[in-house]
Amino acid sequence: MLPRSADPIAAIATAPGRGAVGIVRVSGKSVQPVIDAVCGRALRPREATYLPFRAADGGPIDQGLAIHFPAPHSYTGEDVLELQAHGGPVVLQLLLARCLEAGQAIGLRVAEPGEFTQRAFLNDKIDLAQAEAIADLIDASTEAAARSASRSLAGEFSREIGRLRDALVHLRMLVEATLDFPEEEIDFLRKADAHGQLERLQTTLAGVMQRAHQGALLREGIKVVIAGQPNAGKSSLLNALAGAELAIVTPIAGTTRDVVSQTIQVEGVPLHVIDTAGLRESSDPVEKIGIERAWAQIAAADAVLFLHDLTRADDAALREGDRQLLEQLATQVPASVPVVSVWNKADAAVAAPVPEGELRLSARTGAGLQDLRARLLELAGWQAAPEGVYIARERHLQALRRVDAHLMEAMAHLSAGGLALDLLAEELRLAQNALNDITGAFTADDLLGVIFASFCIGK
Repeated sequence: MLPRSADPIAAIATAPGRGAVGIVRVSGKSVQPVIDAVCGRALRPREATYLPFRAADGGPIDQGLAIHFPAPHSYTGEDVLELQAHGGPVVLQLLLARCLEAGQAIGLRVAEPGEFTQRAFLNDKIDLAQAEAIADLIDASTEAAARSASRSLAGEFSREIGRLRDALVHLRMLVEATLDFPEEEIDFLRKADAHGQLERLQTTLAGVMQRAHQGALLREGIKVVIAGQPNAGKSSLLNALAGAELAIVTPIAGTTRDVVSQTIQVEGVPLHVIDTAGLRESSDPVEKIGIERAWAQIAAADAVLFLHDLTRADDAALREGDRQLLEQLATQVPASVPVVSVWNKADAAVAAPVPEGELRLSARTGAGLQDLRARLLELAGWQAAPEGVYIARERHLQALRRVDAHLMEAMAHLSAGGLALDLLAEELRLAQNALNDITGAFTADDLLGVIFASFCIGK
């Protein structure tokens, strides 16, 4: 049990700022002292009651709706009181202060970030994957991400993990029965088709990993850096992709001197597109800083678009500069990060050819942009989103990769025969533990602290 997890807590549950309605939420083993002091009357369970919220002297702070959710039928699994008042920040602060004053006798304190959802997890109202989905639903930047987070919150991801775990437990039972009764002549594993069960587990896991990867893309997106020599059209490409004039475009080389970024959506996947300063040798101290920042962005990219100027394809000095920059890029980015050569200004050089496999477009007219978007999604590993995609995080993917590695080891031990059965049993146990990490069946308190600290206060 985490420290102070039994304390009653209170917080403003709506976003900072002015609004039509604001909510103050209280949760604990009993919130009756706060109900008595602030509402001044009994509340029927789960029924909205319109009444004045009273200050310590009996005067009204505001008038609004009070709802009491008795345990365990509440968001947190504890007694919960929600006070819905007018959404002014001063009113809500006064109401929160009054609740804290009224709850002094029961040790009421201000909630920490994510503590209401943490209570829901600790009281078995939701599992850890569902708790994370709540934050992902709030933070969703696209409609597809919101729908996927909603599916995770409804338990679709957790049920997939549960089915994997059940199949894994059944296989572990067979293996450990064989270990426990070595004198039996019955070959449990052969008769139960343990090899086939393990193969089916791996196939099912591959499907879960693929959908989880899609969900992680919807949540995180990819970082795409546009790089190249000055005047290749990098800022024009950013503007074309964003559909807005975000970056200044002029014929003067070195116009862009700082990083300009914009997030766009392609099939629901967020693409964080970053325009950078033109890469060249420069004595201008401001431009040099911009070029240093450009290389820093390139080093942290998920994909790099290297722009060539198609109108100057016959310029030997320009071609040599591109070649040197591409060689430098190969040393600056990991081998796993794709560098896509894009030939811009196709509208002004209609007949000029481009190397096979490289892209041709016009940032000015928009010709070829759809091919570029499709290539970026392909490089990210995105496939046409099926309805079954659920939101996932990098830690979920890491856990699934551990499961996959343990199952591969288990298959090797199973194929080795009876002498390796104890090692087979251990790999299956480790695979089950990795699955449990996703839903929080056995999770360290320090991991919970990291996860819930990213939530907003009041949630």
